[in-house]
Amino acid sequence: MEGRTWNADRAGALVDEHPEAYKDIDEVTADQRDLVAVQHTLRQVFNYKG
Repeated sequence: MEGRTWNADRAGALVDEHPEAYKDIDEVTADQRDLVAVQHTLRQVFNYKG
């Protein structure tokens, strides 16, 4: 990732979406437990915007 820099002072301005734009995934899967069988759970670790 040569040539990429991180400006911590501007990090707050890089949010593209409202934090409440999506429902909590654990709540959604709990609500759908009689319709689906969860086999794996993936969690986002890093989001790079460049």
